[in-house]
Amino acid sequence: MTKPFTTHLDFTSRAQEAGRETAAERVFDTVDSEVEESTADSLGQWARAAFEKSDWSGLMPVQARAIPHMAEGKDLIVQSRTGSGKTGAFLLPMFDNLDPSVRSAQALVLAPTRELAGQIYSEFKRLNPFPGRLKATLVYGGVRYQHQTKGLTAGCQVVIGTPGRILDHLQRRTFTLNKLRLFILDEADEMLSMGFYPAMVALKSYLPGKRHTCMFSATMPPKVRLLGREFLKNAQFLGLSADGIGVVTIDHRYYKINNSMDRARALAGLIEFENPDSAIIFSNTRREVSFLTDFLQNYGFNATAISGDYSQRAREKAMGRLREGQIRLLVATDVAARGIDISELSHVFQAEVPLEAQLYIHRTGRTARAGKAGVAVTLATWEEEARLKAIAHRFDINMEKRELPSSEEIVARTTQRVAIVLEEQFRNKTKLERERLARFIPMAKALAEEEPELMAMLIDELNQRRMQPDRQKKARNRDTKGKSQRRK
Repeated sequence: MTKPFTTHLDFTSRAQEAGRETAAERVFDTVDSEVEESTADSLGQWARAAFEKSDWSGLMPVQARAIPHMAEGKDLIVQSRTGSGKTGAFLLPMFDNLDPSVRSAQALVLAPTRELAGQIYSEFKRLNPFPGRLKATLVYGGVRYQHQTKGLTAGCQVVIGTPGRILDHLQRRTFTLNKLRLFILDEADEMLSMGFYPAMVALKSYLPGKRHTCMFSATMPPKVRLLGREFLKNAQFLGLSADGIGVVTIDHRYYKINNSMDRARALAGLIEFENPDSAIIFSNTRREVSFLTDFLQNYGFNATAISGDYSQRAREKAMGRLREGQIRLLVATDVAARGIDISELSHVFQAEVPLEAQLYIHRTGRTARAGKAGVAVTLATWEEEARLKAIAHRFDINMEKRELPSSEEIVARTTQRVAIVLEEQFRNKTKLERERLARFIPMAKALAEEEPELMAMLIDELNQRRMQPDRQKKARNRDTKGKSQRRK
C-alpha cells in the first residue's frame, strides 16, 4: 500500500521571519553598465527645458546614471545619499512623461517628512517647464484638509506628500490614481523609520497594476529591500556611494560634543532622532555603561546593560530580549559584547571613541551582518576627534562628520512620528468608535487652549509607548483581544 503524500506547511512566526530574511537577502539585478549616461544635451525636450531653468552646470552622477533607465520605463532602485541630486533624477524625466492636458494625478511622490515633501514641491515649481498648465499639490499631515482638497480636486497632475495623509485623501475619494504613470518612493529608509509602513501597504491597493515605479534610499537594509520587492516589478539596482558604484554596507558618521558632560544627552537625542529598530551602545567602562543605561531608561527608552558585572546567563538573556524585539537598546562594554551575533541590528552607537583602533572594527562590525546595511555612529570630544580620524585613516574608512540635531529638530521629528501613530490609529477606528470619541473633541480643544500641559502629558505617554517595544506589543495584544471579544 502506497503511503499518502503529505505536504507540511510551516506558518510559525519564526518560519515567516526566515522567509522574509531569505527574500531580503536576494540581490537585485544591477543596471546595465554599458548603458550610456545622460548629459544635459541628451535629455528629452521638456527635461532639457527644465534643466535650463536650474542653476546646475551639468547633470550630477546620480542623475546621469539614473535618467537613461527611467526614460526606458524600467522599475529602478537607487541607493544614493541625501543631497546627491536624486530629486532632479526623478523630476527631469518626469516632465517628459506627463501630459498637461490630462487633469488627473499622473505622478505620485512619497516622502518621509513634510519638510522633504516641501523641498520636492519647491523644486518641481522651480523646474516646471509648463507653469500654469502642469500643477502639483503638496499633501502632508498635521494641518487641515481643506487647502489640500482644493488642490487635489482642481485636477493636478502631480501629488507630492507623506504616505499617511495621501492615504487619507484616497480613502475620502478626494482624488484617484486611475491615470497614474509614475510612482516615486523617496528616502524609503526614512519612511520606514518614521513608521509609515502600514499606510504604504494600505496605499498600495489604490495603485494601478500598470505603472512605472522608482525607489530611492540612502541605505539598503533588509526592510527596504523587502519594500522594493513589494512595490516594484523586476527592478534593477543602481548603487552610488562616495567611493564609486556599489552598495554602502556601513554608513560611518561621527558627531562632535563639547565635553564628556554632554555625552548622555547628545546620545539620547541622536537615538530619538534616528529611531533605530535595534542598537548596541558601546562605552569604554562598566561605570559609564551603568550611567548611560540609567539615563536612557529615565529618558524613556527601553534599554538594558551588559558588562563584566553581569553573569553570562544575564548577558545571554539580555541579548535574547534584543533579538526578540522586547528591548531596542543594549548598552555594553567591549568585553561583555564578545560573541554577540544579531542579524537585524540596524545601528551601533559609540558613546566614546574606543581606546584601541581594532575595537572600532569589532564594534561597528556588529551591524551590517551577512552583507546587510547598517549605521555606525560615534560621539567624539575635541580630544577624541584626533584618535577617531587616525582610526579612519588606518582602516580607510569614509567617515562623515555631522552636526548634532538641534532640540527643535528632534522635537519636530518626534512630533511627526507621534502624529503618524495617531493618524494610523484614527484611520483604523470604526464608525461607532469615531462617534464615541467625538464627544471629547470640545474637551480636547479646551485643554489645548487652557491647559496644554495636560495634553502634552497624554502625548508624551503615547510617545513613551512608541519608544518601548514591549509596551507596544502588550497594547497591541490588548487591542486584538478586545476586538475579538467584540466580534463574539
